[in-house]
Amino acid sequence: MVVTGSIDKVREVIREARKKGKIVGFVPTMGALHEGHLSLIKAARRDSSFVVVSIFVNPVQFGLKEDYRSYPRNFKKDIELVKKEKIDLLFYPPAKAIYPDGFSTYISETCLSRALCGKSRTGHFIGVCTVVAKLFNIIEPDIAYFGQKDYQQARIIKKITKDLNFPTKIKVLPIVRERDGLAMSSRNIYLNSKEREVARCLYSAINLAKKLIKKGERNSRKVISKMEELMKSKKRVEIDYIEIVDADELNDLKRIGGRALIALAVYVGKTRLIDNIIVNVK
Repeated sequence: MVVTGSIDKVREVIREARKKGKIVGFVPTMGALHEGHLSLIKAARRDSSFVVVSIFVNPVQFGLKEDYRSYPRNFKKDIELVKKEKIDLLFYPPAKAIYPDGFSTYISETCLSRALCGKSRTGHFIGVCTVVAKLFNIIEPDIAYFGQKDYQQARIIKKITKDLNFPTKIKVLPIVRERDGLAMSSRNIYLNSKEREVARCLYSAINLAKKLIKKGERNSRKVISKMEELMKSKKRVEIDYIEIVDADELNDLKRIGGRALIALAVYVGKTRLIDNIIVNVK
């Protein structure tokens, strides 16, 4: 396994792999790796013959009052995990390698990024689009892997990949959950024991919505109201949003039909958690 923070070195190693006919699979991460990340790496290992993982906590996608400085970082543990997965290249760049002095070029997706998290995290998706475009230009992957937990992010990345003509296939893999249903996230480490117990309400709310829809409820407002009622019964919980949208265009659905995304963002204590589920309604 090659470990480097040098863009030139990454390009050199990948160029040599391509000369040997290797298919390049890429998993971009911000580190603090967990089983969700490892599921993406395992998929890349199955599909491709040369696996690249990046670890970069992207400062541009964090707002002024967000947790960039305190975001979990454990490179020693991360490198042990990726070694076990037998990846070929770990790209671990410093911020100045990605954003050198004088950097002033950013990428903005202007439709999908207006919905859901885009409403409360101003500039977040500009940071996401910019860093992903840079990583795609550096690594030139054949396939890149993302998790459904960050559904809106994955949907936007698919859009910019198409719009900007990146020759990369995007694969989105299912959410990996803890035994009690909580979606795995690097931020779960922020939760104390009481908050961790309360955090199960996200999955409970999603299952409640799924149950109501299965019973025939099609009014989005009524489903959201029941989810809000469940959330508000819990202490330490503050709702950022609960929305039901079209799974492709992320437009609000007044009446649930087709492929619908039920998505929520909730603060448990000071920790912002997200979750979602897709339902297919004929």
